Amino acid sequence: MKSRGVAYAASLGAGGLAGVVYALVGVASPAPPWPALCGLLGILAGEWLTGAVRGAVRERAAGQRISRRSE
Repeated sequence: MKSRGVAYAASLGAGGLAGVVYALVGVASPAPPWPALCGLLGILAGEWLTGAVRGAVRERAAGQRISRRSE
């Protein structure tokens, strides 16, 4: 769990650094802030949903294997 927090902090730091560089160079960010954040939220939701579905499928498959052994 600790490594996940470090990854999030590194990602936040990299994004902040990119923002500073954009500001210093005087370049607009490639996407307006709200659409970019909505896109990132969609990515996170997709990752979460994929993990949840995979977990449910694994649990169901494990349950079927156990019930077959007990018969």
